[in-house]
Amino acid sequence: MRTRLIAAVVAVLLLAGCSQAQSPTAATSASASLPTPTIGLTYIPNVQFSPFYVAEADGDFTAAGAAPVLRHHGTSEGLFTAIAAGQEQFVVAGGDEVLQARAQGLDLVAVSAYYRGYPVVVIVPADSPIHSLADLKGHSIGLPGKYGESWFGLQVALRSAGLSESDVQVKEIGYTQQAALTTKKVDAIVGFSNNDAVQFDLAGFATRSLPIASGTVPLVGASLVTTSDYAKANPGVVKAVVAGMLAGIRTTVTDPDHALTVSTTYVPGLSEAAAQTAAKATLTATAGLWTTSDGSVDGTFDAAQWTDMADFMAAQGLTAQRVDPTPAFTNANVG
Repeated sequence: MRTRLIAAVVAVLLLAGCSQAQSPTAATSASASLPTPTIGLTYIPNVQFSPFYVAEADGDFTAAGAAPVLRHHGTSEGLFTAIAAGQEQFVVAGGDEVLQARAQGLDLVAVSAYYRGYPVVVIVPADSPIHSLADLKGHSIGLPGKYGESWFGLQVALRSAGLSESDVQVKEIGYTQQAALTTKKVDAIVGFSNNDAVQFDLAGFATRSLPIASGTVPLVGASLVTTSDYAKANPGVVKAVVAGMLAGIRTTVTDPDHALTVSTTYVPGLSEAAAQTAAKATLTATAGLWTTSDGSVDGTFDAAQWTDMADFMAAQGLTAQRVDPTPAFTNANVG
């Protein structure tokens, strides 16, 4: 999931977010008798958010007891700007981004896992001499900027390789990873296994993806997030939104063709042949992130992983001090 600088969010905490872009069926699907919280889906409409589209279109949210509005952020909007200002009640964000935001004073809590895995990988051309993370030494690495999941993932990769930031050349290239790698402006990029790696394959540019850790990544991936105040005041709504989202994930994983059909209503241009091909590839790549190792859908968090993440982020200076992970997540709303 693409993200924005959290520091910018704090600076503009009281500013209004960009105009709300509701899904096509939001107005008609919402029942006056059900709560209508707004869920922030970052950046642009994309099949990576298919479970939310499916949950709305198939009535999973309403069956669970809520009729949320789906809202995609503006391109210059901070990740947590709208939820901090009360314009959203939920947002999809990385657990690592939640901890960093809590360190800066935002009282956020992750209420369900969205991705079970961490999607960040290091991508190099297939003919690159870089065959391991250790081989990155002395090479240039492109990423959008020194923030968000790409930046956090790079820190994991460097630690896994026994390298420091001074051992490589970090280049902030914005969201131009594909162009930067194919034109050899950088030797490697930090990207997403279900997005950048897929796009290279579709473009016919052969690459290799290097996992950022040999074992469990000490970072928690995309999660459904709300504020602690909202969760305490609206436990039934939170449980309903979690239940609807998980139902949407199950349908998307088991019936991707249906998910793709539903998503064409939400994602502009998705009905075009080329877009359909790309979307199918993305859904296939994302299925492994939505499910556990045995293929099931489970929104619960691993407390030990949150502890490891808090330790890692403090050690790497990603938070000014260690953030207590205990109030940053809960499994009370799953199941």
